[in-house]
Amino acid sequence: MPPLRTALLQSSGRPGSVDENIKVLDEAAGRAAEAGSRLLVCPELFLTGYAVGDAVPTLAEPADGPGAQAVAELCVRHGIAVLYGYPERAGELIFNAAQLIGPDGSALANYRKTHLFGSFEQKWFTPGEQTVVQADLDGVRIGVLICYDVEFPENVRAHALAGTGLLLVPTAQMHPFQFVAESVVPVRAFESQMYVAYVNRTGPEGEFEFVGLSCLAGPDGTVRTRAGRGEELVIGEVDPGLLDASRAANPYLEDRRPGLYGSLV
Repeated sequence: MPPLRTALLQSSGRPGSVDENIKVLDEAAGRAAEAGSRLLVCPELFLTGYAVGDAVPTLAEPADGPGAQAVAELCVRHGIAVLYGYPERAGELIFNAAQLIGPDGSALANYRKTHLFGSFEQKWFTPGEQTVVQADLDGVRIGVLICYDVEFPENVRAHALAGTGLLLVPTAQMHPFQFVAESVVPVRAFESQMYVAYVNRTGPEGEFEFVGLSCLAGPDGTVRTRAGRGEELVIGEVDPGLLDASRAANPYLEDRRPGLYGSLV
């Protein structure tokens, strides 16, 4: 299979304005598609902004709401899949969610963040209960986590055991935790033998300072592409051949002894 060219949109968009963020996404999708990308990954809560506080209930929408429809339209127009973060309303509950829309405009996967970070998220969101959410794109098995989720190795290993080859992690990673982007994410990719696309917000937003440093890390632990601290669109390739070779050379998944790990849970 040919590599899956993947674009990472490092941007905080325009917090509080879904319409403006759709415009930012539309422009980025056009550039990514022109560069041959089949997948564009956006940061956590990109559709609305992260630090929107009391506006969260107003901005939240169902998984098939107007925001999703607008994203589906631009996916079809540019012929590219898009993973975007948004606040999902389901009845009286609101989830910190991320949805993958395919190049044909179909909804491929919707994931709800299972590990909420800090008092801000715990105030506004309900934690999801499904760790492994997957979809297939161009022969690559894709999984989704959100930000803090990837800092729990159990989450990533669960994806590895379920066959995820590319893990998408929209994030809102802030100062002073930049070591997660710099060190933890490449280690996660290596120890669970997969690609990890970690896509961050950038700059000041409310009480937060997002650090950028989005990256695509490979199963060999190397960073294939890395953004700086500002708004940026970077592109890397997910190579199924390299993934197979790396798993053969580093058989962590085969060499596990689950019977010894029962005390962990």
